Amino acid sequence: MKKSLVSILGVVLLVTFVGCTEEPFSLAPGGAVRPASLRPKAIAILKRGIDDTNAYVRLHSIEVAATTQCKEMAPYIRKRLTDSVLAVRFAAILAIGDMRCIGYADDVNALLNDVNVNVQIAAAYSLAKLNQAGHIQRIRDAASSSDQTVRANALLLLGKLGNRDDVPLVYKVMHQEESSDKVRMQAVESIARLGDNQIYRTKLWALLISKYADDRVIGIRGMGALGSSEAENAILTMLSDDVLEVRLAAAEELGRLGSLAGERLVLEYFQSNPNLNRVDMANNMAIRALGRIPSPHLAIYLPKVLASDSTIIQLLGAQAVLLLSN
Repeated sequence: MKKSLVSILGVVLLVTFVGCTEEPFSLAPGGAVRPASLRPKAIAILKRGIDDTNAYVRLHSIEVAATTQCKEMAPYIRKRLTDSVLAVRFAAILAIGDMRCIGYADDVNALLNDVNVNVQIAAAYSLAKLNQAGHIQRIRDAASSSDQTVRANALLLLGKLGNRDDVPLVYKVMHQEESSDKVRMQAVESIARLGDNQIYRTKLWALLISKYADDRVIGIRGMGALGSSEAENAILTMLSDDVLEVRLAAAEELGRLGSLAGERLVLEYFQSNPNLNRVDMANNMAIRALGRIPSPHLAIYLPKVLASDSTIIQLLGAQAVLLLSN
């Protein structure tokens, strides 16, 4: 079934749901931007985002903090554990676990009794990341829920936990007749995260050669999650895809795996002078790639991204800066 090109912003999508003085940035010899000098600006963007009135901005800001392991944001994220929007609460709970915020374990523990099952299993996941593995069975049980969102989220969390013993369960859920397409797609990603190489030929390769760009991007993400040399080689072939956004997704994923093979592609994109005030898929993917490819040729575009009129573009730029300056 054909789908519109997927939104690659790194946000939790399985749950239904600015004034600051600019910091100066410094230049390295030859005029290159030092990402570390942009860190205060990136932190300021995240702080504003986590308190934004727009729930999507709050959610994405939390995701950026977790992705970049920006523990400075932990006190701000803590406030979002009781956010009025379910998706924001879900993201905040995961972030506390992903950032290993041990001091907030009691806050998370209280959410095990939340009325929403998605919140309960998010809390179980977070506590597991905080060395309280006794709650993981609750996530495994939720993988058989009749609620397809709960089921998909449970598979997401099992994949993130990385216990290979859960591979048979994820396969079982993937093959169940009552599982929705959303659940099956999440199962593929989670199996890849869990390192089961069979998924390469049985599912991921088919996604890479799909006629739909959405599927090819999902296949690239899955190959990146698998992380084998064979998977990396498969991603390399996507740098010549006929859709720009697919090529940029491949460049980003390769960068995450430690390869600079997509550097020229991303550089050519920014040299084309795109409108960085516009939130579109090409901009989103190119900016995400900035943070995964340490290159002085690319870093010179970071200040312009951070100065965008778009809050979302700023957040993507903040993610790039924080990844490069960690």
